[in-house]
Order: sequence, then C-alpha cells, then structure tokens
Amino acid sequence: MNRYCLALDLKDDAGLIAEYENHHQEVWPPIIESIQNSGIVALQIYRFDTRLFMIMETDDSFSFERKAKMDAENSKVQEWEDLMWNYQQPVKNALKGEKWVLMDKIFDLNT
Repeated sequence: MNRYCLALDLKDDAGLIAEYENHHQEVWPPIIESIQNSGIVALQIYRFDTRLFMIMETDDSFSFERKAKMDAENSKVQEWEDLMWNYQQPVKNALKGEKWVLMDKIFDLNT
C-alpha cells in the first residue's frame, strides 16, 4: 500500500467554495469508478480556508502516468475536471497546467 499527499487551492470566494463542497457530497458515479479502477483504494480531501489537501492510498497497480492516461481517455472525467477547474487554482510554484501537486513527506513518527 502506498500513500500520496497532494495540495491544491480553491479560488478565494465563499460562494464558489460552498459549491465545490456541494459537488463533493454527490460525486458522479463515473468519477468514483474511475478512481477505483486506477488502483486508488482510499481517498480523502480536507480543506482549510482555500487550501485543499488530498490523501490517497493506492495498491501496487497505481501510477500517476497510468491515471493521467485513463483520465485523458474518459470524457466524464474530463467533464468533471473542467467543472472543478471553475473552483480551483494552482498552488504557488505549481508547474504550468499542474493542478494537484505532490507533497514531500518531511516527518514520520514511526520511522
């Protein structure tokens, strides 16, 4: 089992943030299916103010490259991503076109 932590920011607008959270109370079934089919076995998103933090746990079949390819070939995922981009903005220093950015683990109590 692998764990990845990623960050992304929301636009600083209370109405948009509320809409974004509402969308995540009823995520479209094809999006859930796509997540599960990619090897992600657990996924949570947390929010503080405009900062989003995602924790993903994956099986050994998961890779970011494979997930990106699957997403690019799935019209529903592309529709969802386009909708979500209305609410999201890249974090400082993200690469051009990059949404969720992988965070570096800097401490682990168990190691």
